[in-house]
Amino acid sequence: MNWLLVAIGGAVGAPLRYLTDRAVQAHQGTGVPYVFPWGTFTANAAGSLLLGLLTGVAVSSPAHALLATGLCGALTTYSTFSYETLRLAETGRTLLAGANVLASLLTGLGAVFLGAELTGGFGG
Repeated sequence: MNWLLVAIGGAVGAPLRYLTDRAVQAHQGTGVPYVFPWGTFTANAAGSLLLGLLTGVAVSSPAHALLATGLCGALTTYSTFSYETLRLAETGRTLLAGANVLASLLTGLGAVFLGAELTGGFGG
């Protein structure tokens, strides 16, 4: 039955990621050229923070399946991050591609640690 909870969480997380990306792009304006994948970066950071928060609270296995695996799994996206990094490199923006890798890794790890720390996930 956990598979159904994962599917439900994913059905919420995937559109949330899409809407986050669109909202960030709308905030940048229509005349702004694509420079950095801020939408994906934002969705991944938010999903990592939420996963960290969930790590710090005692959630049941069904809640973990719904929220951590389903929602956070669909909200965050390694494949889009990889694709956007590749596109940056292919178009000669290797410095931005490297910055995307480094910033995404550090932000994602920082967010998950912060979330867990805020909820006492590391014994605090």
